[in-house]
Amino acid sequence: MFATHYHELMQLPEELAHARNLNVAVRETGDQVVFLHRLEAGGTDRSYGIHVAQLAGLPDAVVRRARAVLKKLEGEHRMVPGTPSPEDPSQLGLFGEARPHPVMEELKGMDLDRMTPLEALTRLADLKRRSEA
Repeated sequence: MFATHYHELMQLPEELAHARNLNVAVRETGDQVVFLHRLEAGGTDRSYGIHVAQLAGLPDAVVRRARAVLKKLEGEHRMVPGTPSPEDPSQLGLFGEARPHPVMEELKGMDLDRMTPLEALTRLADLKRRSEA
């Protein structure tokens, strides 16, 4: 199986004895990337999608815009290599069910038998508002 951007794949060898992570070896010099056409053990903490797009001949304007967007996203989501990515409750998992939405978890924990009808309607309206945010 080959995939990109599925951080869950990095955890598979911890759960499955025969699973292995491999990455395509690269040589980086400044902004230049050379794909070495060999696989190496382990995962990677970098994406080379923009470099691949450039090699594929996408227009320079598109590549420049992609770099600008990536720089902005990296600034907003300061990730430390080797740490788990922040969990997005709306993100579907690769191997299993979607992560539960916090509103759904709160709804499951409500004891409706102990609430008045007005309390239930108020909580339901609040949950609906939060689910749409």
